[in-house]
Amino acid sequence: MVTNGQSCGSDDAAGEEIPSQGAGLADRETSGDGEQPVAGQFMGFGALLRRWRKGARVNQARAAKALAMGERTYRKIERGAIPPRLTRAQCESLAALLDLDRDERHALVLYNTGWGLVPPSGAGQPELQQALRLLIDRQMPSPAYLCDRYWNILGFNTAMAEWWPWVMEPGANLIRWALTEPEARTQYQDWDQHASAYVKMLKFAQATKPDDTELGRLIDDVKKDPDARHVWDTEHDMGETRDGHVFRMNVQALHWETVEVVSHVLYPASMPDCRFVVITWVEGNGDDERDALGGTRNSWATTTADQDDVATAQLHAQNRAAEDAATRWRREAAALASRAVVATAEEAAAQAGTDGVPLSAISQVLGPDTQLTLAPDKRTVVWAVEEAIGCWSVTHVSPAAVISRVPSSGQDDSYLSEMRQLVRATLPADPAEATVRIGQLLDERDTEQRVLRDVLHAIQESDTGEPDAREVGQEP
Repeated sequence: MVTNGQSCGSDDAAGEEIPSQGAGLADRETSGDGEQPVAGQFMGFGALLRRWRKGARVNQARAAKALAMGERTYRKIERGAIPPRLTRAQCESLAALLDLDRDERHALVLYNTGWGLVPPSGAGQPELQQALRLLIDRQMPSPAYLCDRYWNILGFNTAMAEWWPWVMEPGANLIRWALTEPEARTQYQDWDQHASAYVKMLKFAQATKPDDTELGRLIDDVKKDPDARHVWDTEHDMGETRDGHVFRMNVQALHWETVEVVSHVLYPASMPDCRFVVITWVEGNGDDERDALGGTRNSWATTTADQDDVATAQLHAQNRAAEDAATRWRREAAALASRAVVATAEEAAAQAGTDGVPLSAISQVLGPDTQLTLAPDKRTVVWAVEEAIGCWSVTHVSPAAVISRVPSSGQDDSYLSEMRQLVRATLPADPAEATVRIGQLLDERDTEQRVLRDVLHAIQESDTGEPDAREVGQEP
C-alpha cells in the first residue's frame, strides 16, 4: 500500500490536490473543491475509502465513476457523510478498481450491503459479535445457541452441535425442526405438549407483528405438516418464550439416555431481536409428578399470554429498536469480527490436518452446501457449511454426531466405506479395546432387537385377540 504522503502523480490533479510529505495537518487532504478536512475523513467508512484509494493511486473522479455516482457525492463520503447503501455490483466495481485484497473486500461488505455475510436464504440474520461468540462458547458443557426473531439458528457451541447436530445444517430453524421433523418427536417426551408450546410462541409473535412476511412464511411451512396443523387449529392460547421450562428429552448423543433440562432464554442488549438460549442439564429425581426443580411436572404447558402481554412485548420491541438504532454503528463495526468462518472449502478441509479424509458421499447426503472432513488424529469431523459465497462456517464435532444425522444403510459402496471410517473413529484407538467395545455394542443391539421383537409380537397378539403365551407363563 502507498502511504498518504506519497505523490500519486498527475492523474490525481483532476480529483483532488495531493499534499507534500511535509505539509501540516491544516494543509493536508483538502478535497477537490478546496474544502478543509473534517473529522469524518480520519475515521469510519470514509477513512477506509480514502486510504484504499490513495494506496491504489486512484483519484476521486475514477472512484466516483466506479460507484456510478457524482464526484461531489463521493467527496462528501470520504469526508464522513453516510453513504447510500451500496449494491453488490458497486462493491465489486470499487474493489476491482482499488485492487482490494480479501480482508479489505470483507471490510467493504461489512460497511455496506452485508451480502457476503448472510445465508442465501435471505433470512436477514444479524452477525455474531466477538463478545457474544465468547459467551456462547463459555457455556460449555451446557448446550447454548443464538437465534433471531424467527428462530433461525445464528450460532451455537460444541455441546449444542453434539446433542442436536441439526443446528449445523443450512437454514437450521428451531421451530421448523421442533414441529415438523420426526426426530424431534422422538427426542421430546410428551411431544404434543411441546408442540403446543411452540405454536403458542408462533401465535404470540403473530399477534405482536401481524404483518411480518417472513413470520408468515414460517407459519405456512409449519402448517404443511398435518400434525403441526392440527396443533395450530386446536391451540388457541399464546406464549412468549420457553424461559424456565423444565422438561425431559431423549438425546441420541447420550445413547438415548433420558435427561432433564432447563431452558434459559435471554435477550442480548446489543442484539435485542435475538434470543440467547442455554440448556442446563439437571439431575432428575425420577418423580413423574415433580420436576428436578421441585415444580409441578410440565406446568409450563398450561401457561398463556394475553393481549396485555402482547402490548407489553410491542412496547419492549419499540424500546429495543430505539436502542438498536442508537448503537448500530458500533455493532456493525464489530460484526463477524471473530466468527469461525473461512473463505473456501479447501480452507475448511485443511482444518482436519494433513491426514484429513474427505467424506464426499456423506456430505452429498447432508446437502449440496455441506462438506465433511474426518480428522483421524483428532478423532473429530470438520463440518463446514457454505452460508454464502466466500463464507464457509466451520464446526468441529464428534464422528458420533455425524452418524446420528445420516442413514446407516441404503447407500453405495463409497458411502458405506466412509461410514466404516466414522464408526472406527468412535471406537478406542487400541485394537484390543476396540474389539471389546464392539462386542459390548453388539450385545446392546441384540438386546434391543429382542425387546423390539417381543413388543412387536405382543402388539400382533393383541390385534388378533389371541393371548400372548408369555402372559400365561408359557414358553413362546
